[in-house]
Amino acid sequence: MTGDVEGNTMKVQCPISKILLPLDGSEHSKRAAQFAGYLGASLGESLGGVGILRVVTGRYMSSYMAYVDFRAEILKLSDTFKKFKERYFEEHIRPSLDEGENILRNSEIEVEIEKIIAEGDPAREIVRIADEKKFSTIIMARRGLSEIVEFLIGSVTSKVVHMATRQAVYVVGRKILTDRACPIPAILVPVDGSSYARRGAEHAAYLAAALKYSMRKITLLRVINLARYLERIKEGIDPEEEASKILEEGKNIFLQAGVPEEFVTTRVRVGEPAGEILKETNEGDYNLVVMGRKGRTALKDLILGGVSSTVLHRCQNPTVAIMSSE
Repeated sequence: MTGDVEGNTMKVQCPISKILLPLDGSEHSKRAAQFAGYLGASLGESLGGVGILRVVTGRYMSSYMAYVDFRAEILKLSDTFKKFKERYFEEHIRPSLDEGENILRNSEIEVEIEKIIAEGDPAREIVRIADEKKFSTIIMARRGLSEIVEFLIGSVTSKVVHMATRQAVYVVGRKILTDRACPIPAILVPVDGSSYARRGAEHAAYLAAALKYSMRKITLLRVINLARYLERIKEGIDPEEEASKILEEGKNIFLQAGVPEEFVTTRVRVGEPAGEILKETNEGDYNLVVMGRKGRTALKDLILGGVSSTVLHRCQNPTVAIMSSE
C-alpha cells in the first residue's frame, strides 16, 4: 500500500489490489469465497483480480496405488499416472474451482478470475504463488481448532499466517455480512504505538477510505497492559497519556486517508491485551479486526502468547486480518 501526502489528506491506494483465494472444497472455504466475493464487489474497480487456488497433496494417490500392479505397469507407470492424475483433476479438482468462481460471480464480482492448480505442501504453495503472482491479500477460512491443536497438527491457515510476509492474510470468521455495498461496515483496529500496529492502522484506513460511503464505524483501541502499568510509571511514563497519544496518531492516519472523522472513534481499555481486544470484539459487534504482527514463528507465538496470534485463534465470529511483517 502506498500514500502521497497532499495538503492535510493523503492520496491512497486500496490495500487489496489482488486477492488469492485458496479453496479445499469444504464448507469453511465456501464461506471464505462468499466473503471474498462480497468484499471484492464492494471494492469495485479498486480490485485488480482474484486467483482461486486449489493445492493438491499426494493423498489422492492412495486410492490409485492400491490397484496398480507394479510388476505389469512398471515400464509405463509414468504415462499411466499422468492419465490418472488428469482424470482426477477433471472429476474432483476443476469442479471445485468452478464452484468457487460461481460463488464469486453470484456476489456480483466483476474482475478477472484466474483458476490455479498446484501440487505440494498447501501452506508453502499458497505463499509461493502469492509471492510469484504478486497477490496483495490472501483470504482463507478458519477450521475452528484450538491454538494448541492447530500448532500440533499443522493447520494450513496458521502456517500461512506465519509464512506470508508480503501479504495481508484475512481469516474469515463464522459470521459474514452478505452485503454487496460493504461486508465490513464495523472495523476494530487495536494499536500499541509499534510499527507493526501502524501497518494495521494504515491498511484499515486505506480500506475504509475505499468503502467510506458504506462504513458504519471504525474503532481504534488501545489496551493499557495492567501487568506493565507500574513499570511504565517507574519509567516516568503515564500510561494514560501514552494511550491518548497513540490513539491520536492512529486517528490521524485515518483522517489523512480521507476517512470522515465522524466514522472514527477511540477507546481505551485496561487489562491483558489479548483478553481486552476479545472483549471489545464481542461487545462491539465488529465485522473485521485488523492487527499487525511481529513476524514471529508459530512456535514462538505459541510459547510467548503473541497478542495477534491469540486473538486470531479465539476470535471466532468476525473476520481477522493479520498484516504482513515486511
